[in-house]
Amino acid sequence: MRANGFQLAWVLILCLALAPTAALAQKSKSALTEKVNINTASAEQLQTLPGIGPALAKTIIEHRTKTGKFNKIEELLNVKGIGEKKFQRIKDRLVV
Repeated sequence: MRANGFQLAWVLILCLALAPTAALAQKSKSALTEKVNINTASAEQLQTLPGIGPALAKTIIEHRTKTGKFNKIEELLNVKGIGEKKFQRIKDRLVV
């Protein structure tokens, strides 16, 4: 069975449509494994951590600005909105 021009066009369109998705998935995968320095991370970098949205990222930065650098990652538990469960989910991605 030979493919006609119409079928080839659809295959090409499909490949072109899925290529950016594959690249984005690869980029997202690396973002899910990169370590985040809680003393220097931007709000955007903090938001790559599970359960950290814009408001909590801002709270972390405000806490860091007000109290100084974190000496150990466990001090993140002193930030309002970071409980034990959330900390356990993100601790492997944190560095100071």
